[in-house]
Amino acid sequence: MKIANLLKIAFKALNNNKLRCFLTMLGIIIGVASVITMLAIGQGSKDSIKAQISEMGSNMIMIHPGNMQRGGVRQSSDNMQTLKTGDFEAIGTLGGVAAVSPSVNSGGQFVVGKNNYPSTV
Repeated sequence: MKIANLLKIAFKALNNNKLRCFLTMLGIIIGVASVITMLAIGQGSKDSIKAQISEMGSNMIMIHPGNMQRGGVRQSSDNMQTLKTGDFEAIGTLGGVAAVSPSVNSGGQFVVGKNNYPSTV
């Protein structure tokens, strides 16, 4: 058979089965669109998670003095070493350190009426 004859038969078959042709095209379009959409959603989620992790300060190091637990037993505050102002200044002079920020934390309870709320300040 000649190519022109094959094309004529193919177009005649498409013309006779318009609904089948339309449904086939619709299925292909929906399938391709859903794959593209899922890939875009996956890439967007990946970028969003990367942005959230980078905002957390992945280049930040927290230095805490002493060891509060040793062998599963909580130590008293007398046994813990503390960081002094000189230690803070020495850390700031190290190479590769962009900024140093000291902090003081303390824990306690808020008592309101009959309710106790543990908190950290």
